[in-house]
Amino acid sequence: MKRLFLFLLATSLSVATFAQTKWTVDPMHSFVNFSVKHSGISFVDGNFKKFEGGFVSSKADLSDAKISFTADAASINTGVEQRDGHLKSDDFFNAEKFPKLAFESTSFKKVKGNNYALTGKLTIRDVTKTVTFAVVYGGTAKDQQGNTKAGFLATTKINRLDFNVKYDPTGAGIAKDVNITLNLQFAQAK
Repeated sequence: MKRLFLFLLATSLSVATFAQTKWTVDPMHSFVNFSVKHSGISFVDGNFKKFEGGFVSSKADLSDAKISFTADAASINTGVEQRDGHLKSDDFFNAEKFPKLAFESTSFKKVKGNNYALTGKLTIRDVTKTVTFAVVYGGTAKDQQGNTKAGFLATTKINRLDFNVKYDPTGAGIAKDVNITLNLQFAQAK
């Protein structure tokens, strides 16, 4: 009987140790930002107001994390209504035909310390390309309600022409390269 109890205890601990943990993005403490050079002399910053995502992982260092994320194209915001309307048009995102920007990870590799390389498939409009984000893992903490939260900063640069965002193809007025910065906080599922 004692052996059976020890076997069941060991099995339970094994399953608990390797069980996948689910995390969901906390939109109240997360930001999806971009920046693009304008007229070759300044930058236009913007963000997406509506997004969702999450990840699952069974390893403490998160190196096996499977991450998915979407942003609502119609929620784009640069602080100028006329420009936001233009960005939602077919010249840029065509938010009506392609309502979501999506990312699915293919790997999340620890580089050193709290630095990771997140590689995956980014879909904008009707194009999917492999991109890599440089990620800094900020760690985890409990909030005042006892919920476990995890924080990340992820950055990458893409060429918008690669995703059929072809307005001003010369890049003279609106640069080809777009810097993306994600400040994300995730809540662990209970």
